[in-house]
Amino acid sequence: MVRAIVGANWGDEGKGKITDIMACEADIVIRFQGGANAGHTIINKYGKFALHLLPSGSFNEKVINMIGNGVALNIPSLFGELKSIVDKGVPEPNIMVSERAQVLMPYHILFDQYEEERLSDRKFGSTKSGIAPFYSDKFAKIGFQVWELFAGEEYLKDKIRSVLEVKNLILKYVYNKPELDETELYNTLREYGETVKPYVVNTVEFMHKAIKEGKNILLEGQLGSLKDPDFGIYPFTTSSSTVAGYGAVGACIPPYEIKDIITVVKAYSSAVGAGAFVSEIFDEEADELRRRGGDGGEYGATTGRPRRVGWFDAVATRYGCMVQGTTQIAFTVLDVLGYLDKLKVCVGYEVDGEIITSFPTTDKLNRAKPVYEELDGWKCDIRGIKRYDDLPENCRRYIEFAEEKIGFPIKIISNGPSRDDIIYR
Repeated sequence: MVRAIVGANWGDEGKGKITDIMACEADIVIRFQGGANAGHTIINKYGKFALHLLPSGSFNEKVINMIGNGVALNIPSLFGELKSIVDKGVPEPNIMVSERAQVLMPYHILFDQYEEERLSDRKFGSTKSGIAPFYSDKFAKIGFQVWELFAGEEYLKDKIRSVLEVKNLILKYVYNKPELDETELYNTLREYGETVKPYVVNTVEFMHKAIKEGKNILLEGQLGSLKDPDFGIYPFTTSSSTVAGYGAVGACIPPYEIKDIITVVKAYSSAVGAGAFVSEIFDEEADELRRRGGDGGEYGATTGRPRRVGWFDAVATRYGCMVQGTTQIAFTVLDVLGYLDKLKVCVGYEVDGEIITSFPTTDKLNRAKPVYEELDGWKCDIRGIKRYDDLPENCRRYIEFAEEKIGFPIKIISNGPSRDDIIYR
């Protein structure tokens, strides 16, 4: 069976924890898109970890952790991350890398940084991890797939020379930066090849064989629906598709095999980066939620940047679940809200004097004002509770109100940061 675990909103929903839990029953966990530009935080018996490229099944010894062809593969980052968790006592994970995954080049990171500098106050809030330049090159057909790292010297040098003809012109005349050296880049790619070679597989054959054998496969998504370049708050999005449907491409899975789409939804809203955020809160109210939130404060697992926070947005979440093709919802960080006397839920947007409940395009979103309904808080700590019926009545009301407004079933509830803080409904 193939399951996808994806996000409904801006990312940071808690997908890593849900994947970590589900990986206990999985044979393969596969990252199918994105790169090291976002992190999944996991807390288990080994400690607290922020994974960026490693699949979140890496703490389960029997799991094969696959880097799919849709991933922006930063080779030094992947193997640095692998070493860091092994150094902390985690048994070395079983890692595989698709031969068709594309390599994030050192210059992609430079170009990302230089472009944000050039844009100045018009910048998109990039993590400067090289993601936009990487995907630009991929679709312009001037990227490097993993198999090319093992190609003959003449082939690789010719391609590098061809690519750098254009890159160096941009560096010199657009960014006024030093040009790239062909020999240095060639040597770097050869080093990358030596590092990754023992892990490389033909994913097309491997995944289709696994499906025929009835293996349990988890597709692990990065970020969420509202960061998707087609369906998100464009242009303040990421550069790879964040929806479960792309898992069929980025992991080489037949689309009809994806039977269960677990969409992870946060019990309040948070976001990193620029773009519209209708239910955002500010000042002391935001500082308090940010301090209490997540598993140690609402700060980006990759960037360390303070996250923007806000009330639960049912309009955005319903849309995000529709985009994903949700079959069930995992509702996370509910325990964080136990300090509040009252909770607000954004149930509509006011745009130019009209109340709407459908998530609009960015132009209208930029003019939208939140329409709230208010609920009573439960004013207690809910960590340690294992049964849904044992949750405080007002807590259950909040869950059921959110479920009604979203229109998709909430089946999993996370009421704390650790792997054991989970309720199945």
